[in-house]
Amino acid sequence: MRVLVSDNLGDAGIQMFREEPGIEVDVKTGLEPEALQAIIGDYEALVIRSGTKVTEDVLQAAAKLKVVGRAGIGLDNVDIPAATKRGVVVMNTPTGNVVTTAEHTIAMMMALTRNIPWGTSTLKAGRWEKKLLQGREVFNKVLGVIGFGKIGSIVADRARGLKMRVIVHDPYVTPDQIEKAGFESVTMEELYRRSDYITVHVPKLKDTVGMLNRAAFEQMKDGVMIINCARGGIVDENDLNEALKSGKVAGAALDVFESEPPGVCPLFEIDRVICTPHLGASTLEAQTNVAVAVAEQIIAYLKHGTIINAVNVPPVSGELLRRIGPLLSLGDRMGCLLAQLSKGPIKEVAIEYAGDFPDCDLSTVTTAVLKGLLTPMVKDAVNFVNAQVLAKDRGLKVTETATAVTDEYINLISVRALGEEATHTVAGTIFGKKNPRLVNINNFRLELNPEGRFILIHNIDKPGAIGSIGTLLGEHNINISRMRVGKEEGGDKTMIFIRTDTPIPEDILAKMQSLPLIIDVKTFEL
Repeated sequence: MRVLVSDNLGDAGIQMFREEPGIEVDVKTGLEPEALQAIIGDYEALVIRSGTKVTEDVLQAAAKLKVVGRAGIGLDNVDIPAATKRGVVVMNTPTGNVVTTAEHTIAMMMALTRNIPWGTSTLKAGRWEKKLLQGREVFNKVLGVIGFGKIGSIVADRARGLKMRVIVHDPYVTPDQIEKAGFESVTMEELYRRSDYITVHVPKLKDTVGMLNRAAFEQMKDGVMIINCARGGIVDENDLNEALKSGKVAGAALDVFESEPPGVCPLFEIDRVICTPHLGASTLEAQTNVAVAVAEQIIAYLKHGTIINAVNVPPVSGELLRRIGPLLSLGDRMGCLLAQLSKGPIKEVAIEYAGDFPDCDLSTVTTAVLKGLLTPMVKDAVNFVNAQVLAKDRGLKVTETATAVTDEYINLISVRALGEEATHTVAGTIFGKKNPRLVNINNFRLELNPEGRFILIHNIDKPGAIGSIGTLLGEHNINISRMRVGKEEGGDKTMIFIRTDTPIPEDILAKMQSLPLIIDVKTFEL
């Protein structure tokens, strides 16, 4: 069996492949997309870091490919749905570099605070600018940590060791869990208002892109310092540039950028910006850890069928996976939908299995639900191995019940998410042998295929509601490719599912929200 390593990988991992009987490894880094497509058909496994883009075109050319292994956490560069459809297992190594990234955050904060980069460059240039490079102490300063996953929690702990006052905001972690760890849980607005330093540790999702923008900077304390070692794009670079020039933000330390490499960037022209080329995970220890881990995982899968740290399949046998695969896909998408429906922390998830589930390990389906639920909430990579543990760490109560009775379907999965502000419920089943379908959302009977990007509209059930929506979209040349309408059971409202050929711009969604019979409009992506 042949393994292709297409990005730089620690020597320890490459040596493990070379020493493993039955495994042949080739190291070919820096391949252009066309070159990768030309050779990928000869390999059963592909090992990547962040450089290689595993697109649908690459996967179509990969006739023998069984597994993609990422030496690290992030999988932004892998088309996971396309890999799943082709039966390719996608793995990562979620724990190998969390300490390294957290330490880099602290290092960036200290370098920014004490003007270390500028002191080095001016001294090497023959200038002694001691008075101009006066810094500040971090002692007793307030550090605002946005995102309390593995990396965010380590940053908070290290900052506590520096005698900083640490406040935390994470909408998906209960205040009790944050306070139990010894930190103060606050709202986002309070974090902006009180923090001397703000560091972000959240995943890059549609809800977090541009999170730190002009509106956010306006709420912050004058002279705040910003650190981003998470993902490029979470901090709006144009708005940060304006905030730095105005003096609202005193300095910024950036390890990640909207485009990487960033090329010409206006931020680089500002002295109070320090930056590194995505070095958060770049230490010898971390690269050795992830190289060894990805080699172990791929060897275990190729030779024994053992699945470890996969993000798109659970750790089960191939035969069981073939039987329950559609249920796992359904559970994952139901959980993801509930996460986007809910606001604030979810305290309890109740799952009910009704009807006939022959020879199914329903605990694995429960894990799929939790994986889908947690993925939009946490920066840590969520997979079938750690979903249960992450749920427990966040104080999430999970209950399961089963009954042999269901009125309309051979089998039905219902999931209820109880939050601090509201309770949401979705139900789904399998049409035919392998087609997941949602059939109920919050007491609205609504059959839809849970994939891709779509909007749900909650409206008063009166004549003209649907017509006004169609007219608005038509006026802006937006074509509706699919629509479903669900009636509220025993009520006077409907829910409308709409999928369009092109994404609906935010200003059009705002106009739709203001239509007379519309209660609310929300975009979803599964």
